[in-house]
Amino acid sequence: MRQVIMLVAMLLAWSVPARADDISAAGRGVVRIVTIAVADDEVVGFGHGSGFAVAPNRIVTNAHVVELASRYPGNVVIGVVPSEGSKSFQGKLIAIDTKRDLALIEFSGAKLPTLALSSAAVTDGETLFALGYPGNVDIATARSAADFITPQSPVRSQGGFAGTRTLEGISVLLHTANIARGNSGGPLLDACGRVLGVNSAITNSEEGDSTFAFAIAYPELTAFLTQAKQPFVSIAAPCISVEQRNALDKAAEEKDRADIANRNAQAESAAARAREAAIDKARAANESARETYMAGAAVLLVFGALALGAAGLLLSRDQQRPGIWTAVGGGALLLGAVALFVLRPSFDEASIATPGEGNQTAEARLPADAAEGPLVCTLQPDRSRITVSPGEAVKVNVGPDGCFDGGTQYAESGRRWQRVLVPADEQTVTVREFDPDSGTLTDTRYFLSAADMQKVRDVKPVVPVAQCTADQAKRASLASLQQLMRATLPPAYNEKLVYHCAPGGAE
Repeated sequence: MRQVIMLVAMLLAWSVPARADDISAAGRGVVRIVTIAVADDEVVGFGHGSGFAVAPNRIVTNAHVVELASRYPGNVVIGVVPSEGSKSFQGKLIAIDTKRDLALIEFSGAKLPTLALSSAAVTDGETLFALGYPGNVDIATARSAADFITPQSPVRSQGGFAGTRTLEGISVLLHTANIARGNSGGPLLDACGRVLGVNSAITNSEEGDSTFAFAIAYPELTAFLTQAKQPFVSIAAPCISVEQRNALDKAAEEKDRADIANRNAQAESAAARAREAAIDKARAANESARETYMAGAAVLLVFGALALGAAGLLLSRDQQRPGIWTAVGGGALLLGAVALFVLRPSFDEASIATPGEGNQTAEARLPADAAEGPLVCTLQPDRSRITVSPGEAVKVNVGPDGCFDGGTQYAESGRRWQRVLVPADEQTVTVREFDPDSGTLTDTRYFLSAADMQKVRDVKPVVPVAQCTADQAKRASLASLQQLMRATLPPAYNEKLVYHCAPGGAE
């Protein structure tokens, strides 16, 4: 019985679809904010909250989390504690809005993955996620004050969207994700890990049967960042899951195949009709030519016979010389008649060429030709899954043998070119694929933890490919290396960006 249960469990595990953990990816940019008040070289106050990165060295939090630092900047130290690593950093308050309850902190010493904001509409009951460092969890798990400045992953909770409200003139989102003191300043996320608001307060459970939480809404957050002259990434595309994206891609591929089959059938039908018309035209031309040849042969035959008759008459009158020449001329005319009759054109249907056959037009070659040289690639939102990227155009220079941008070698992947891009200063792996036939560039992106990122970097090439090469063996080695690197990646990606490429951005 135990073996049956284990087998069922294994089958269930295999049947679970691979999902992109966008919330964990967003957690890489969530931090704990610690404030320490010092007077006469003694710690006289301690507070903490949460925050998230809108730039590699800029953190958004609640104003009330850093209120003491704004009032007593010389006596209060702000600490920024990332979710990964082994270090914490000192922060500096650079902007605060007490009415909106928002603040912006700057720090140095590390670069954090940034979170994107979402301007997409939120629907009633939509599942939302809160990330942060709730104080009740810290009290239960912390063994010393040092634990508050030790990097650790944020706590995740989820709930539903319950509506929008106005709180003291500020637009807020109402939701049911469990938060506590310490979550203040942490992000409220959609299922794609994009920021919808900043958690700020909770209702008193004594005033009702349920506890609700408030988050500073997107319009207030963007207004604050704009006033602080802080750039940010905002995504307007709706949140769709990887499964939904894959289903849409599959449906689009099936539609494309059906369209291609339909176009091919129409082309074959048109070609058949064109061939029949060409055959009919050629047959009519052949019959006309045969009639012309036969008419010419008949004329020559008549004139040849007349010439021979005249030659006989001349010879009978002892006019030898004229008679001989006339006989020769008559014979030549008869031979010409025979030749015209024999050489009249026959009709060979197999030799008739279909109009346009063997003559590929420039329009037909355009996609492949256009996907070479300097290209500007424009994002196709309807074919993409956008979670953090601003959607700017990408420039690439496609050279021969998979040489990109003058020095980066790509490996063959069927009729496409592929490269696994692993930046040294970013926790993102991008699998870039280029289809020269359609001019399509696809960036499949994985947002990894520091530990998982190191696993990818630890994959070493057997044969280094430091620059572009026409050597098939080196390109095969690069392809093998990339397979090993892809084996270290999660089964589901976090973001998929599909671009259409054309010279100079022309469509």
